Amino acid sequence: MRYEKAVKLLTSQAKFQIKLGLERVNKILNILDNPQNKIKVIHIAGTNGKGSVSSILSNILKHSGYKIGLYTSPHLVKYTERINVDGLDIKEETFTKYIEEICNLANEKDIELTEFEILTVCAFKYFFDEQVDIAIIETGLGGRLDATNTVNSPLLSIITSISLDHTDRLGNTIEKIALEKAGIIKQNSNVIISVQNQGFKTIKKYAKRQNTTVFEVRNDIKTIFKDGQNHIFYNKKLYDFSLIGTYQNENTALVFSAIEFLQKNNISVNESAIEAGLKTVKWRARLEYIKEKNLIIDGAHNVDAAIKLKQSLDLYFPNQQKIFIYSTIDTKDYKGIAKTLFDKNDIIYYIDFNHKNAVPFDKYKKNVDWLNIKKLPKDELKNIINDKSLKIICGSLYMIGQLYYNVCS
Repeated sequence: MRYEKAVKLLTSQAKFQIKLGLERVNKILNILDNPQNKIKVIHIAGTNGKGSVSSILSNILKHSGYKIGLYTSPHLVKYTERINVDGLDIKEETFTKYIEEICNLANEKDIELTEFEILTVCAFKYFFDEQVDIAIIETGLGGRLDATNTVNSPLLSIITSISLDHTDRLGNTIEKIALEKAGIIKQNSNVIISVQNQGFKTIKKYAKRQNTTVFEVRNDIKTIFKDGQNHIFYNKKLYDFSLIGTYQNENTALVFSAIEFLQKNNISVNESAIEAGLKTVKWRARLEYIKEKNLIIDGAHNVDAAIKLKQSLDLYFPNQQKIFIYSTIDTKDYKGIAKTLFDKNDIIYYIDFNHKNAVPFDKYKKNVDWLNIKKLPKDELKNIINDKSLKIICGSLYMIGQLYYNVCS
């Protein structure tokens, strides 16, 4: 019950609203003696790929014997998923204690924190108290004004793939969005970025102004998928890799570059840890393939992610009948996603879910009237999941979170 009350406290009043800026979160962190600056941090920003890079890198470092903190967002089912040490989510009672402490302190000092700011402070304090060796911190939205950007001197920054998303807050061009993401780059620091990144030139120019060393990553990784098992080929070696997706080539290239940087900076990462980390990494609902059900779950919530999902489906599952279960929220370009993702021979179901910004079936069908799409009653979901055809549940992560345990059980 205390955990449920903590969640209610976290989501009460205006806390769920997004208020970009560092003033509020800096105030509370100063009172707590800035735990974020007392731990080694790898800071990761980007539109897509942040979670994959974070989870792969954290798993490799864990297998190297380091105690690793991992902060990601959003969660699928529980808030505790966002804060993790060595692969274990923070316990509900511990989470509750931190949330209550931070909220009470903020109220006492008259600091109005948002939900994400409270969670970020919670993660920093928990990682410091746990004395992690390295904390891998993923931005929530943007970078420059994101609550996680209170880290003064990150060990390393990584910027993943950039595309048009959250244009109402970050800008309506790749250059504007890239500049916001580049805001995590600190003076005289180190940043890793792929030359394939659409924002590469903008970020490199910004890094130069910051006198920051830019490690340019070229994607020389190949994917091999056989008998339901994925592999990557890098530096003349074949690795078993538990994640799938054509975009993972770019993500793993960033990870290998990060490992090389760490190795040169007295952080030992051996080959067996890399093998184990790649083979066992999990990142739920991001092109997650459940082989026994012939089911893919993916939070393809913007056009760029939809393009990458489509490319991956065409590569890994060519000439297979596809059944889509889809839903979205109204802040996304769902018309663009529909044109990108669905083929005329696909079977497409739309499922309504509980969220204030969820697009109801009738509105969606009206706006994508070229699609042959059917409404899926929730009591029919199990029957669809049991079909032998390839099923893809995709779209809103909020929807996926509400269905996840039902379809995976």
